[in-house]
Amino acid sequence: MTDARRAQDKPRTLLFSTVIAALRNRELEAGHALTDEEVVEVLRKAIKSRRESVEQYTAAARQDLADKEASEISILEQYLPPAVDPAEIRAAVREVLAAGTKDLGKVMGAVMPRFKGRADGKVINQIVREEIQVG
Repeated sequence: MTDARRAQDKPRTLLFSTVIAALRNRELEAGHALTDEEVVEVLRKAIKSRRESVEQYTAAARQDLADKEASEISILEQYLPPAVDPAEIRAAVREVLAAGTKDLGKVMGAVMPRFKGRADGKVINQIVREEIQVG
C-alpha cells in the first residue's frame, strides 16, 4: 500500500486500504492475529465479490466498471499462493470416488478440506462433477 501511495496510484491505494480494513475486521472477529490461511480466505472472498460484480456490471452493460473490478481481481490474485494443480485435485477426487462415495455433496465434503485456501471451490466442484459423470 505504501508503494501505491508513493506512486500516487489512487485505485491501487483504495483497493489495498479496503483489503486491509477487511483483514482488520476479520482479526477483530477472530480475536487473534490472523493465520496465513485466514488471510488467504479474506483475499479469496474479496476476489469472489469482485467476480460477482464483474458479472453484474457486464449484464448491465457497464464495461468500464467491469474492467475496473477485473483489474482489481488480477492485483489481488498476485497475493494468493500458487494454485493447486488440477491433476492433484482430480487424483484426490478419484480417491474419494474409489472409496465408494458417489454423492456430490459427500465428495465435496471430503475433498474441500484438503485444498482449503489453496484452490477455488468452483474448480473443485467442476472436477468432482466431471469425475462423477465419468465414473
